[in-house]
Amino acid sequence: MKNPEVVMIGLGYIGLPTAALIAQNKVEVFGVDINPKVVETVNKGEIHIVEPELDQAVAKAVENGFLRAGTNPVASDTYIIVVPTPFKGKNEPDISFVESATRGILPLLKEGDLYIIESTSPIGTTEKMRDLIYEARPELKDKIYMAYCPERVLPGNVMYELVHNDRVIGGIDDESTNKALAFYKRFVNGELHRTNSRTAEMCKLVENSSRDVQIAFANELSLICDKADINVWELINLANKHPRVNILQPGSGVGGHCIAVDPYFIVSDYPMESQIIGTARNVNNYKSFWCAEKIQNAKLKFELENRRKPKVALMGLAFKPNIDDLRESPAKYIVNKVLQNDSNGDYFIVEPNIEKHNVFKLTGVNEAAENADIIVFLVAHEEFKKIELSSDKLVLDFCGVIK
Repeated sequence: MKNPEVVMIGLGYIGLPTAALIAQNKVEVFGVDINPKVVETVNKGEIHIVEPELDQAVAKAVENGFLRAGTNPVASDTYIIVVPTPFKGKNEPDISFVESATRGILPLLKEGDLYIIESTSPIGTTEKMRDLIYEARPELKDKIYMAYCPERVLPGNVMYELVHNDRVIGGIDDESTNKALAFYKRFVNGELHRTNSRTAEMCKLVENSSRDVQIAFANELSLICDKADINVWELINLANKHPRVNILQPGSGVGGHCIAVDPYFIVSDYPMESQIIGTARNVNNYKSFWCAEKIQNAKLKFELENRRKPKVALMGLAFKPNIDDLRESPAKYIVNKVLQNDSNGDYFIVEPNIEKHNVFKLTGVNEAAENADIIVFLVAHEEFKKIELSSDKLVLDFCGVIK
């Protein structure tokens, strides 16, 4: 079989949809993942994550021969790095997966190849990988194209947004920007914005830090309103009637692989300069702790008044409504915290978007709502909005299910 035109390294929540989108355009893509089960699943034309329309896209791409997968990269003309960038130490970004993926393709690179990083990365990562490649393969200096192009999609709507959202494309030089721009133009209908790699890296971090700061303001309001005996949902609704005010909705914290993570990439490198960004992270982390404390207090009050322990329904584990993604989920943190403090309690843990969990025993939505004394809404899933709540239930609504 001839070499694929594109090698996608990382077949997770962004890598697989991107690979499927490119393959839909009759371009041969070879997906690489270190997990053999992921590779096996993709090669069967199936998916290992929940995302609308992705199953059809992957099935069709595999069936038509435009998408296949393996655990090791193969020679290509374009390499796209979409691997995780986790933390090490105290919220310091770890680019070792990006580096490992880059080292994996070092023997395969040739003059004229295009190398793109989509993984969320600290400022200067693309330049670091450039230096790494040139040091190992000095004959390729200034003879390959390198760029950073961050994803900016919403889980649950990824297949649409990959095509229609604007993209920021930053090369290590003008030629690299032009080459990457021409590549994405084949698959993206949104506008493509030129810049350099450092600005593109910072742009991704700033977008999510901005959201984090705005959510922190809403979450801080919810803490104040709780003490002031004010309905925060009504307050925000009224404040937003002002033509220049647009306050977001509070929740049980902030999760996911972007908003709960990316601000630390700035705070880690620029701690003195990022006071608002760092404080917003602290507020949103504290909100989850506060929610867990509120649940504990509600349980104790119920026990004192009723002389028995309450049955508690903890509704939601995902990091946001209507998806199966539990990464950095505040709801999951809250459930863990509550169970740690009372391992013998009677709990119903509900997450309608996943079939099973390797730690928590899951209960159905209706069963939990019917049998619990205390119902705690941690995520505003659509299924929860349809529950008919009887007046004898104590409801803690941290995410605006009933408002």
